[in-house]
Amino acid sequence: MMPLVFADSGEDNIIKRITGNNEVKQRLETLGFVPGATVRIISNNNGNFIVNIKETRMAISTEMAQRIMV
Repeated sequence: MMPLVFADSGEDNIIKRITGNNEVKQRLETLGFVPGATVRIISNNNGNFIVNIKETRMAISTEMAQRIMV
């Protein structure tokens, strides 16, 4: 298990766990980052990650990506 920030771009990753306080966990879960979901890094630009989750592309910060364990 490793944080999403260390995953390779273009590969599918299964979310194993979300770390952080309840507010962070709830925010990520609202966006679709839940254990068992598949997430793919599209690109990493200046500390922001463009990811594809549940057929939706979104940007998340490095801080948030460190909370997502794959």
